[in-house]
Amino acid sequence: MSDTTPFLDQQLISGSLYGNQQRLAARTGALLSAKTSGRSAAEVISAIALQACSSVGGLVLDIGCGRGASTVALARSLPRSRVLALDASAALLVAARHRLQQSGWQAATIQADFHQLPLPAGRAELAVAAFCLYHSPWPRRVLQEIARCMAPGGTVILATKSADSYAALDRLVAASGLDPQAETRPSLYGTFHSGNITALATSVVTVRDVRHETHRFRFHDLAHASAYLATSPKYRLQHSPND
Repeated sequence: MSDTTPFLDQQLISGSLYGNQQRLAARTGALLSAKTSGRSAAEVISAIALQACSSVGGLVLDIGCGRGASTVALARSLPRSRVLALDASAALLVAARHRLQQSGWQAATIQADFHQLPLPAGRAELAVAAFCLYHSPWPRRVLQEIARCMAPGGTVILATKSADSYAALDRLVAASGLDPQAETRPSLYGTFHSGNITALATSVVTVRDVRHETHRFRFHDLAHASAYLATSPKYRLQHSPND
């Protein structure tokens, strides 16, 4: 693995990171079970979307939909809109379709690279890009492509993490000797994070609102923490001969 963030390694992205849904499901499950405070991202996004959408039957995009949590929330909040979920991972789209089927809500899905969306210009009333633009070396290009798809007066909802998310875990992993260099590696969210999101967005669209949501986590024990650590591509965990 190179010294650049694995979240920009296209081979990893299409392979072990998102080639199937297991790693992401395990990562999300470990974090959700450790969460002690903070609203779910899907809840926040759907509430903003409900306020923003005014037309009946308008096109709503969920870009980088992953396993479909935000897709279901959008379909539930905007039942008369046409929700289209897009992701580069075929495996995650399968998971998203299954989640939609289980929820009883409807949305279309399409496999697509967010650098080149297979959509006509000026059609979308609302676009959501949540926790995905840090996978691009050129997030401004992605924002420009999203803007191309927006109808006049449309709304774009962007969500990301802080560059130092999980810094406490970095310190713990380094101090434990599991990965002594954990704190020196670049952030997984280095290209698109809470510190640069406003400047990047302002260069492409008009920013009307910025919100900061705080989430706190407490792992129950070492086994619980290990369940999360094993899913993070940031660490190069050392194992003893007896492990």
